[in-house]
Amino acid sequence: MSSIDRKEIENFSKDAAKWWDANGPFKPLHRLNPVRLGFIKAQICNIFARDAQSMKALEGLKILDIGCGGGLVCEPLARMGAKVTGVDADQIAVETAQNHAAKMGLSIDYKCAAAENLAQQFDVVLALEIIEHVDNPAAFVDNVAKLAKPDGLVIFSTLNRNPKSFALGIIAAEYLLRWVPRGTHSWKKFVKPSELTRMARASALSPIEISGLIFDPLKDEFRLSKSDMDVNYLIAFKK
Repeated sequence: MSSIDRKEIENFSKDAAKWWDANGPFKPLHRLNPVRLGFIKAQICNIFARDAQSMKALEGLKILDIGCGGGLVCEPLARMGAKVTGVDADQIAVETAQNHAAKMGLSIDYKCAAAENLAQQFDVVLALEIIEHVDNPAAFVDNVAKLAKPDGLVIFSTLNRNPKSFALGIIAAEYLLRWVPRGTHSWKKFVKPSELTRMARASALSPIEISGLIFDPLKDEFRLSKSDMDVNYLIAFKK
């Protein structure tokens, strides 16, 4: 079952050529990228018994990034030795990712495709900041789960749904601070951790780690939190 929301694709497509502009419409993703990459690397190294201190800690692992956009996550993973595939339903984003990877001398397999159209399985499947933009979350989670190998790792990151996330994720981020363009998110499509976990369990995924991702205004940076998952959070599952 397709989970693509064409209106969401059109909304992101208008800015897709600017994915690598650190001060452009995707500035928040550039800011939080080091923190979420730290979480991702830690989970992968734990599951696959890799040395987290190694520059090539992900050597040989096959990793899929669904909704890869311009490749902000794909490129660092490739530098750590992973065999990376990035898919996105936005052709302009895929072309932006391909062009940037070529400039960086990186070999990444980018495809303009939907998760349900892929046949290969991967050691690690990432679905970062995407489930809140799909049309059918349960179908999307099931498609994601099918793409992971047995004993593989699946990681989601998304926004919680509650009054605080509406205040910070919509009002503050889109209207007051203008971190992202207005209309980037629909609060009704935010997903509670309990909902995501329930959908994941129904697709044979078992939760192993969850962490909040919060902005610290005093230090002007994002950081992980074990206690605050009210707005952004990451959750890892094992198949």
